[in-house]
Amino acid sequence: MASPSLKPNEAVPLPDPLREAVGHLLLAMADDEVLLGHRDAEWVGYAPILEADIAMASIAQDEIGHAVLWYSLLQELGWPDPDRMAYFRDPPEFRNATLVELPRGDWAFTVVRQFLFDYAEKVRLEALMNSAYPPLAAAATKVRREETYHLMHSRAWVLRLGDATEESHRRMQAALEQAWPHALGLFEPAPGEDLRVAAGIQPPEAELRARWEAEVRPILEAASLKIPEAEPVYGGRIGRHTEHLTALLTDFQMVARSGMGETW
Repeated sequence: MASPSLKPNEAVPLPDPLREAVGHLLLAMADDEVLLGHRDAEWVGYAPILEADIAMASIAQDEIGHAVLWYSLLQELGWPDPDRMAYFRDPPEFRNATLVELPRGDWAFTVVRQFLFDYAEKVRLEALMNSAYPPLAAAATKVRREETYHLMHSRAWVLRLGDATEESHRRMQAALEQAWPHALGLFEPAPGEDLRVAAGIQPPEAELRARWEAEVRPILEAASLKIPEAEPVYGGRIGRHTEHLTALLTDFQMVARSGMGETW
């Protein structure tokens, strides 16, 4: 059977198989953003310096705002509204990479996780700016502009702490070893990848991962950090998560679930 395809800037409804495939991609992106935004928000009032505290509050707000954008595109394809998607699903229904559900950890882990995520998002958004699905291309262009500050912030902290002192180097290296295999899971193909690639919606995840590694490796090396040899932690894109997601959602969804029937 031939794969459904779209021409650039062709604003037509998606055929059913492709609509579902695009939905899986949007769901993965939205879930990544909303959960990382929650993790980042946990630093408000606790970051090591005031500047970092303000920065993390702003980044958390941005991540959640981007999640709303992706959830809204998903709603246009027939999924429930953004609040329903964020607050009223159980852990197995989430399609985030496991990287974003891991506990906050120390500042080194937060810096490394944000850095790896920011650059993964950079290469993904740059690719999606050329997507054959116009709403996705337009949204990616908007979000990519807003991500510039995130990239500057996380890169600066990695370079600052990578070899500042023996202690900072030790903590950053430990954080990289913990985060790296989960970061590889950002490139776990969501269901329907073949359809999306054939239709020009996105490039293959393996290609995105190669672009990402080409960008992060020189920066990590400049920070005197050694990338570990590790297998990707997959499963998040099909609903298999760590035990940490349950605790995270209990906290994140508590207020909304306490007022079922209210408008959020």
